[in-house]
Amino acid sequence: MNPFKLEAAPISDIVIDMKKMYPKAYNKQKTSPYTKTRIILLNGCEFEATWFMHQFARHCDVPEIKKELAVIRNQEQMQQKRLSCLKPISESILETTIAYEQLAIDLTATLAQREKDKTNKKALDFALLEDFDHLYRFSNLLMLDKGEEGAPLVGKFTEITPGRPTIAHYRYAKDNIKPHLNSKKADLFSVLVANIITAAEQQTMNYYMNIAQWYKNDLWRKLYAQIAMVEEEHVSQYESLKDPNATWLEMWVMHEYTECYLYYSLHEEETDPYIKSIFKEHFDMEVAHLHRASELLKKYENTDYKKICGSGEFPEPLKLGTNKEYIRKVLEETITLTGNREDYIDIADLPRDADFFNYQSLLIKNESDVASHTIIEKTIAKLGKDYRYEDKKNPIKSLQDRKKDNTNLARVK
Repeated sequence: MNPFKLEAAPISDIVIDMKKMYPKAYNKQKTSPYTKTRIILLNGCEFEATWFMHQFARHCDVPEIKKELAVIRNQEQMQQKRLSCLKPISESILETTIAYEQLAIDLTATLAQREKDKTNKKALDFALLEDFDHLYRFSNLLMLDKGEEGAPLVGKFTEITPGRPTIAHYRYAKDNIKPHLNSKKADLFSVLVANIITAAEQQTMNYYMNIAQWYKNDLWRKLYAQIAMVEEEHVSQYESLKDPNATWLEMWVMHEYTECYLYYSLHEEETDPYIKSIFKEHFDMEVAHLHRASELLKKYENTDYKKICGSGEFPEPLKLGTNKEYIRKVLEETITLTGNREDYIDIADLPRDADFFNYQSLLIKNESDVASHTIIEKTIAKLGKDYRYEDKKNPIKSLQDRKKDNTNLARVK
């Protein structure tokens, strides 16, 4: 599939009318977990596109480009509102949160298994174990708060068991910045990976940033706020992989190409006919956006899209699915890593005067202040053990005890 070779509708003719903009919501009991994660991913991609274009407009003094950005941004906003409202009113904050974390886990694992760029892959594998632990913490909150299991929400496609403990995720900010790609030389899929994972994690960060204050008690609010701080770290890590030397117009073309690739991929996999039709309609809109951005790139920088996207042919479509064995493998091989400037290091090898230890000591005065730890303690106190869904025991021996939360792993030398 090559979106540059498809016929595109005139930009001025593209509108999602008010009736369509508020779609029929999915049935939360019957809809596949991966349909929910696809919607969240595309919603995040639309949010990223919208805010990228706002930032571009604020740094652009070319009237024609600013006007085209405004028109296309308006259309991206229509798409985002439509996708966002596919979530039913009856789906709770926590139920949506479980879907967000399942997306983070299975998207990251899927991308990592296909990624050839070593820096990108390291970043994916590293954050994977942190989002994996977040699913465990939020699932215990669901059990504690509602007496409901998280396993049915993830369709038992994703295990719910501890990863790298959330308390160990808090690093000095400089340790989250990694070397960036050269988009002109990198494999096209690697450029797409950096774009996709940044948009996905940013969506999660924004959700937690804005939802924390709406929960009903202090501990629950603290959990969302504290995990939102980890998502800030993840976004900082992932956005640092993107090429900052690309021009604004080059980045715009790649944003539109990324959206086309995602809509095409997820449309191919979608099983709900109604939602599939929405993905197809949005794909057609994105093709028009891509063509217009490419025309402006040619006009103002005399650059052909082929310098950005090669031939334009999509890589193999992205498929979301279960990744249990891969995640177990990454757990076994990398659980004790932490960030160390441009790379990662085993906590045992990190010097005692490293910024990580100083930052931890400044941020965490008492473990009881860390909500992700307190949630597990309270679940154990109420139920006699934590909540998990495992096909077999956690591959890390020190994480197998269901009556005690581990707060030292990847955190204490």
